[in-house]
Amino acid sequence: MLSAFTNAFRTPDLRRKILFTIGILTVFRVGSVIPAPNVNLQNIDTCRIQATTGDAAGIYSMINLFSGGALLQLAIFALGIMPYITASIILQLLTVVIPRLEALKKEGGAGQQKITQYTRYLTIVLAVMQSTAFVTMAVTGQLFQGCALPVVYDATLFPIIVMILTMTAGTGIVMWLGELITERGVGNGMSIMIFTQIAAAFPAQTWGIALSRGTTEFMGVTLPNSAGWMAFLVVLAVGFVVMLGVLFVEQAQRRIPVQYAKRMVGRRLVGGSTTYIPLKVNQAGVIPVIFASSMLYLPMMMSQFFPDNPVSQWVGSNLMPGQSLWYNLLEFVLIIAFAYFYVSITFNPEEVADNMKKYGGFIPGIRAGKPTERYLAHVLSRLTAPGALYLAVIAMIPAIAFILLGTAGQFPFGGTSILIVVGVGLNTVQQIQSQLQQRNYEGFLR
Repeated sequence: MLSAFTNAFRTPDLRRKILFTIGILTVFRVGSVIPAPNVNLQNIDTCRIQATTGDAAGIYSMINLFSGGALLQLAIFALGIMPYITASIILQLLTVVIPRLEALKKEGGAGQQKITQYTRYLTIVLAVMQSTAFVTMAVTGQLFQGCALPVVYDATLFPIIVMILTMTAGTGIVMWLGELITERGVGNGMSIMIFTQIAAAFPAQTWGIALSRGTTEFMGVTLPNSAGWMAFLVVLAVGFVVMLGVLFVEQAQRRIPVQYAKRMVGRRLVGGSTTYIPLKVNQAGVIPVIFASSMLYLPMMMSQFFPDNPVSQWVGSNLMPGQSLWYNLLEFVLIIAFAYFYVSITFNPEEVADNMKKYGGFIPGIRAGKPTERYLAHVLSRLTAPGALYLAVIAMIPAIAFILLGTAGQFPFGGTSILIVVGVGLNTVQQIQSQLQQRNYEGFLR
């Protein structure tokens, strides 16, 4: 692997792509720690530490999941890439519902470019709405429950508008940086930026688990005690085991063989090849977990605006992430439901069967047409069941960590975070490997 890594940097164009990606990610992380105008740094740090270590640590860990800590600091890039991800999901769902978007999707590159343009517009709209909501919560003291310190210097209209515009502009810059990585760097820019934000919180969260068991002083430095070191090692061991399991399932697939009959095209005899349709066990990816987390996050967010309402009080006490039985049950059911829903809209057995029939392809032992469609739907449903259960079980790891270690809010190796980190890391390494193999080099994965 080290020799392959050296070969990657010896290739001039690949080295430029890797260094360009690292440079963009550096700019992204710097913007995630620069506060927006009118933010009281000292007070917001005090409130943030109090919130992330208190009883409501679960909801704040969810807020920080996709921002790498930038949101609770009210940084320039506080919203991160989430408005763009949300807009992409909305447009993807609307493509199935709105005929105009479905027609654009079938037009190829030109239609996809138009859908990307609509996604950008929707991203800015969502960024304005989310930045207005979070700035309002910060000004009114609802962002950090139980902290009476003012987190802004001036609560008049003009400074508030400046903060909203700054965060919205930050979202536009993040979207542009992600597209630059996709065009000139290595891997998918948006996915790598999410990977960076989540991975940035791993060291602090893991070290926080060690310190939560007790501390000791050594030469003026605060270190964990023996119980803390033991918890630290156990968390690392569990994290590596979970990563190996996720890596194994993410690469698992059912290959359905497809044969193409020979046919005459002009004066040439074409076809006669054998290929396969790769159906992954986790065909939906991490989208069902994001959908479920977003659905459960909405009532928690609304309860912050109306803390004295009886419904908000019930939501706050019964839908606490990682600790509440109701939250865990709802998340488990929603992940399975969204997995089936997302697979049904992204893989159409009827369309695949029609395309195979059009080009003379067939599955050995299965007649073309409707029998092929029913066979693909049957196989897909059988694969979706273990894939959905796998996603739901992985998402329950923080709840298990709370039961065993009492640190659900700080446990980093679980749920959406571990799925995104492993998935994005695997895809990026595979892209680098494919580019190395094109130049007769050994890849990262042997």
